[in-house]
Amino acid sequence: MGDYPSRSVDTDAGGPGATDGRDWAAGSGVSPSSPGHPPLGGGGALPKKSRFSTESGFRALSTAAGAMVLVIIVAIAIFLVSKAMPALQENTENFLTYKRWFPNDANPNFGIAALAFGTVLSSVLALLMAVPVALGIALFLSHYAPKRLATPLGFTIDLLAAVPSVVFGLWGRDVLLSPVRDFSEWLNKYFGWIPLFGGNGPFGRSVLLGSLVLAIMVLPIITSLSREVFQQTPGMNEEAALALGATKWEMIRTAVLPYGRPGVIAAVMLGLGRALGETIALALTLSATFDISFNLIESGGNTIAANIANTFAEANDTGRGALIASGLVLFAITLVVNMAARVIIYRRREFRDNAA
Repeated sequence: MGDYPSRSVDTDAGGPGATDGRDWAAGSGVSPSSPGHPPLGGGGALPKKSRFSTESGFRALSTAAGAMVLVIIVAIAIFLVSKAMPALQENTENFLTYKRWFPNDANPNFGIAALAFGTVLSSVLALLMAVPVALGIALFLSHYAPKRLATPLGFTIDLLAAVPSVVFGLWGRDVLLSPVRDFSEWLNKYFGWIPLFGGNGPFGRSVLLGSLVLAIMVLPIITSLSREVFQQTPGMNEEAALALGATKWEMIRTAVLPYGRPGVIAAVMLGLGRALGETIALALTLSATFDISFNLIESGGNTIAANIANTFAEANDTGRGALIASGLVLFAITLVVNMAARVIIYRRREFRDNAA
């Protein structure tokens, strides 16, 4: 009593509402095996996954593109090593420590020390001049300037990145040379006791002039990337800082700069890579000398890329091999710089994610 009657397996028992409790609704009069009956289970079985779908094709294409980058890098390294080895075997001096460059002599003697030093010195000096200005411009465009002013200014700065390097080199040689010479003489007169500004001249086509041109060239790259990074700062972070009573600069210092630090580091390293590999602009603004000196205002200085541009035309077989060997050193320097940048960015991102 009070129990529900059990359903009978026999469909005749219990009337038309009875079922066998298996697959179809009571009173439907349609069995799963009836023609035209839709498959059960929410539309039937899932379709078979194709072995050659669009997703798998895109994944394979992306993997191949990533692998191709590594293949190209390895191929470049193999080419440089194979072409440089004969000249290095004929060299009568230590290639890494010797400062002079005479690969076309009967007894070739050449080294990369002075060229590598000039390359690193001019690039670092260019970053010291460009990075503060670039970050200031990026912050102005992203947080201070009204939109009607920030948009055309940002577009103009982006256009500077498209100017050919030979234009910067000619401009530096014909326009900046005289002001830099006068400034160098002033520095030598009043600060000549500092080794950086010492010497007896001549002044003009110096590391200072080359670094200034480099700084102008890398400025739009660092500015554009830093501006994009600063604009990606979450609005909640900025509003929270302002709500706690921070001034606009304090908000930028506590919310914008920490968030954008990995992107700024990446932008600076990209600018450094551009400065390390610059050729024509430095070939037009530096005096080709082979010496290791921290003096910035005396005429002199040289870089690996500028030396390749200046001497490749008259080089013999050994000389061309020596230039390729110097290109191998520049390739290694650039690779180390980029790897260091990736390590710094990864550590900063890991720290930020853990802090969040």
